[in-house]
Amino acid sequence: MAQTFDTLNALLNHGFDTVIDVRSPAEFAEDHIPGAINLPVLSNQERADVGTTYKQQSPFMGRKTGAALVFRNAADHIAGPLRDRDGAWRPLVYCWRGGQRSGAFSWMLGQIGWRADVIAGGYKTYRCLVNTLLYDGVIPHRVVLLDGYTGTAKTEILHHLATLGVQVLDLEGAAGHRGSLLGGLGEQPSQKMFESRLAAVLHGLDPSRPVVVEAESSKIGDRLIPPALWEVMKTAPRIEIAAPIEDRTAYLVEAYADVLADAERLRTALAPLHKFRGHDVIDGWFEQIAQGDLPGLTRALMVQHYDPAYAKSRSISGQQPARIVQADSLDATGIKRVATKVAQALQDTVI
Repeated sequence: MAQTFDTLNALLNHGFDTVIDVRSPAEFAEDHIPGAINLPVLSNQERADVGTTYKQQSPFMGRKTGAALVFRNAADHIAGPLRDRDGAWRPLVYCWRGGQRSGAFSWMLGQIGWRADVIAGGYKTYRCLVNTLLYDGVIPHRVVLLDGYTGTAKTEILHHLATLGVQVLDLEGAAGHRGSLLGGLGEQPSQKMFESRLAAVLHGLDPSRPVVVEAESSKIGDRLIPPALWEVMKTAPRIEIAAPIEDRTAYLVEAYADVLADAERLRTALAPLHKFRGHDVIDGWFEQIAQGDLPGLTRALMVQHYDPAYAKSRSISGQQPARIVQADSLDATGIKRVATKVAQALQDTVI
């Protein structure tokens, strides 16, 4: 009998030993239930071929072709990745709609003696529950934003807060992006995968305790912060990190060393700002790149671009920080001290 889940918490607390996604590798790569393993019963090409046969020949021939492939691939999984599972193992299987692929694989596992079951509605059920949380619902957590000018080491402070037992939600980590013009960390996950990562973290957090989130715009790289979370962030109290521009410059030169070392990538990233900052400003940056003056470029970027943008955003929102935490330095020791101060500020009932 298929397992029915009415809430995301119920699904993520499923109680089974392993969640198996039998969809194709491409479907799995786009998004999947957190913690699931991929044992595809049809490869990307096989799935496409079966669909073509179904449409161009007949539904019967499509199902017949698909069945042969599904059981052949399932046998390979049983002889391979599942060969060491004992008789008490309980797998929970899903496909796109909880239909033929998961049903066939689950049936085969059951014939062996494993207590296998499927998710009613499959992946579509999971996505509906994620959408209910992040699009249609109200985030129950008490969010506190970690704010401050560019270069105040907010991300590192956030990570250190986690080691102090503070609940955090790392938006940039989930989005695979540093959240700035030069912030790429490689290929970003799909929007759906980004949302799955957020939902999984929120599921594990205690709503009675504050959750620290780095202040961001509504878009991190190409990924949009889901509406329910964004609504909470817009009105959340803020703890602002303050630091002298000299310390911020030194921190960014080290933290963004990989980006600053690639002159061509820098020029490409900065060129679109001509229409916002003017040719004289951008040409000045390009000259600093040509000269290898990375500290000068970093400082100029803050003074002429990032700081004015931050100040404009602050004036539009009209929000003032609940607390300002002054950093005496932004080296490793200084970041730990700032994180400790933030953790202490979170105990204030005002926040």
